[in-house]
Amino acid sequence: MKPFLLLASRAEDAAADTEYEAFLRYGGLTEGQLQRVRMEAGPLPELTLADYSGVIVGGSPFNSSDPVESKSPVQRRVENELTALLDQIVHRDFPFLGACYGIASLGAHRGGIIDTTYGEPVGAVLIEQTDAGRADPLLAGLPETFHAFVGHKEACRVLPEDAVLLATSARCPVQMFRVGQNVYATQFHPELDADGLITRIGVYDRHGYFPPEQAEAVASDARRADVSHAPGVLRTFVQRFARL
Repeated sequence: MKPFLLLASRAEDAAADTEYEAFLRYGGLTEGQLQRVRMEAGPLPELTLADYSGVIVGGSPFNSSDPVESKSPVQRRVENELTALLDQIVHRDFPFLGACYGIASLGAHRGGIIDTTYGEPVGAVLIEQTDAGRADPLLAGLPETFHAFVGHKEACRVLPEDAVLLATSARCPVQMFRVGQNVYATQFHPELDADGLITRIGVYDRHGYFPPEQAEAVASDARRADVSHAPGVLRTFVQRFARL
């Protein structure tokens, strides 16, 4: 099988490594089947999409909708490199799954509006499939409603014109969309379970996602949440696009 490519941009090793382990576990992949590139660590190497089964973009402390002048040189480089790669991915309708930061990157690339209108606090939310979602193969076998973990300051407020809305939630209207037939993005985290979220709560407790004094309460709520259906999106993506 050709490997999948995970593009990560978390500078904190604890968060970066648990994210990679989660994509391995819930994608049913071995380390040899999921190549990781930490984009924050250095320039993106030259890539040939034909060498991969698909591309995955994980979450990030970066916010794509921040003013350009407030972004670090590293963030600006990462965004420029992602934009160039998305040019190829969308043009070829190459298998892609962007989670959280990935939906902001793809949404902005396709002309959607990303801003802070529909940010969500850290925790589990109820995801509801649209009619198009119920017909989409990536959501096949999942309940029409299921819980998944979120935690983001920005979201897609206006869907790109060429995107199909697949899932929504009460507080964030755009939870999942598709461009073409093979390019997907989710606002929720299909790779995230309670242990992974609790690790991120510890890493990002001073990043403004929640008041630091509420960290233990947020973690306690995470332990009680049932997000067992959400990884089905990741698992189906891998199974659908794995190529010899």
